[in-house]
Amino acid sequence: MITKEATKVAPAPVPQPPEATRPVKHRRAWDEVPRWQIYTPLSIYLVFTLIPFYWILLFALRPAGSTSLVPWPITFDHFEKVWTQRSFGTYFENSVYVGLATLVMTTLVALAGGYALARFDFKIKNAFMLALLCSQFVPGALLLVPLFEIFAELKMINSLGSVIIAETVFQLPLSMILISNFIKNVPYSLEEAAWVDGCNRMTAFRIVVLPLLRPGLIAVGSFAFVHSWNHFLFALMFLNNQDKQTIPVGLNTLMSADSVDLGALAAGGIIAAVPVVIVFAFIQKWLITGFSAGAVKG
Repeated sequence: MITKEATKVAPAPVPQPPEATRPVKHRRAWDEVPRWQIYTPLSIYLVFTLIPFYWILLFALRPAGSTSLVPWPITFDHFEKVWTQRSFGTYFENSVYVGLATLVMTTLVALAGGYALARFDFKIKNAFMLALLCSQFVPGALLLVPLFEIFAELKMINSLGSVIIAETVFQLPLSMILISNFIKNVPYSLEEAAWVDGCNRMTAFRIVVLPLLRPGLIAVGSFAFVHSWNHFLFALMFLNNQDKQTIPVGLNTLMSADSVDLGALAAGGIIAAVPVVIVFAFIQKWLITGFSAGAVKG
């Protein structure tokens, strides 16, 4: 008796390509390198990078006069000393004020100038862009004398406003270039559609374009804040009174020709670095997106 299963025909075997014609999976160059040859140099580099940070923490947290390589017992006397006796509380407030004011002014002016460069054509546009690029090769020290003369005529010496204006002027060229390239990546048709719906240019920019510029604005603003926070020359030259100084100048006062208070200097350096680290920790994603998008021409 022939069953139903017996009548089924076995499928024909699929022919296999010969060994010579089979695709060969090429291994990448770094797949053939032993892992230890990659991780060993990276580990050495990491150690040399972290040792200075550990050394700062060591001097800031161990008692004065101690030679231990471990900060124990931990003390915060150096932080209390620089914050109260060395007026670092005042320096910190001044630096925050200068940094935030520079951030706002740089972002607003760069936004207006970047939009003009991205959306309008005028005769000297190429020459103006070239001037912005060339200005990045001018060191800030060369601007000290003319800026000092201008601020002296305006009676702005020993005023935080002089430092804010100087920092804004120094940051504007690069900020305008980044913002203009970022705006070029926003399709012009979006603004035209808003105009058809009855919006004027300002309203269309505020509703349609501005929300798309958030990564670029964060990148430009954070870069302006960090630079003004760490800049030393403008605050040193334009500010005379101690209650007007910023943190970089305050750190310089901890060093003298005869001696250096290493514990206080390390504590002041940590106080100066913590706000910048916090800012970058929160805006890291936006910062990378903004700089990468602003660096590519749309």
